[in-house]
Amino acid sequence: MNKKWFMPFAAAALAVALVACQEETKEKEEATEVEDHNHDDHHDHNHDHAELSEKDKQISQGYFEDSDITDRPLTNWQGEWQSVYPYLLDGTLDGVLEHKAYHGDKTAEEYKEYYKIGYATDVTQIDIADKTMTFYKDGEAVIGTYEYDGYEILTYEKGNRGVRYIFKQVDDSSQAPKYVQFSDHIISDQASGHFHIYFGDDRAKLLEEMDNWPTYYPKAMSGEEIADEMDAHLH
Repeated sequence: MNKKWFMPFAAAALAVALVACQEETKEKEEATEVEDHNHDDHHDHNHDHAELSEKDKQISQGYFEDSDITDRPLTNWQGEWQSVYPYLLDGTLDGVLEHKAYHGDKTAEEYKEYYKIGYATDVTQIDIADKTMTFYKDGEAVIGTYEYDGYEILTYEKGNRGVRYIFKQVDDSSQAPKYVQFSDHIISDQASGHFHIYFGDDRAKLLEEMDNWPTYYPKAMSGEEIADEMDAHLH
């Protein structure tokens, strides 16, 4: 497999992290990363929180039983998706960060630096069908055919947990990533409203990634609509 197409993504994310994450704040960031990543604007946007049952609220926050987890098909993420990273960089999400700062433990600028690491990616769009994923970067597209490869349960420092749903690329002639892992705070067979994604050649190594989680919303949404969605779930 030719890995050149998607490897720069990982290198770019690492470069951003090395620049943005100063040594004196590293310990604080590691201590709060899990909480930020699993709350606020990262909730399931398919449901109004006021209508969620108490159990569903607990699940969305990472508290669930193993028996609650089910397998999920790739069609749970079917559609055309856009990265939110450009909206972070151009200021569209500044209001969301100011809202987070009002309720959180960082300034808006500190949150922005944090999400510059978390959202960093040069894959601007991902199109997902029942068996394929198409990745768009620098005006080019690569397509991979994927099969379900199970899920993994991750336990975080805070005590809550997450589920990564994993798909393996089965076309050796494709330049698409060998493994793709989805995290969207949903643990049963239902459609996703947004997702965080991890991709590369090493399945086990991807499971260790906690700092960079490129995030995608439906392509049909404007940046302002995405910001409104994120802001609505900070309450």
